[in-house]
Amino acid sequence: MSNDIHRRQVRVDVRAGTAADAVALAELRWRRLTEEGGYTGDDHDDFVALFAAWVVEHLPTHLPFVAEVDGHVVGMAWLMVSDRVPAPTLRHRRTGDVQAVYVVPDLRDSGVGAALLALVLAEARERALEHVTVHSSERAVPLYQRMGFQSGRTWLSWQPE
Repeated sequence: MSNDIHRRQVRVDVRAGTAADAVALAELRWRRLTEEGGYTGDDHDDFVALFAAWVVEHLPTHLPFVAEVDGHVVGMAWLMVSDRVPAPTLRHRRTGDVQAVYVVPDLRDSGVGAALLALVLAEARERALEHVTVHSSERAVPLYQRMGFQSGRTWLSWQPE
């Protein structure tokens, strides 16, 4: 699956990620956590190695999607796929969760996030997932709503104290 976006003479290619993208994905995650998340650790190399190994190990359940400009990864989104308890009427139940969506600041509000999410949701449809959830930042809620996400009356969350 691939989708191209043209903006200000910049071509952005959005595609499913692979193990070959593991280090670039780790670098984006580091960037997000240090530039916007306030993380000040000096363990960059250790984190990149750990995250890259995690990507490869979790490819069966955590599907990465990447956005590229000139061969450089500038955005990512993840679809975590999980099996659900079988029911007599639906024996193979699966659900998804969108995780760790990030687009470099220079390309935000350019359609890159929407293109990543469109690809994620296309994958969810192809896999016949029952539903897909997301825990969003306030800034991104309108994007998810435009993509068809809705708040549910029965959806609850629990967090340890």
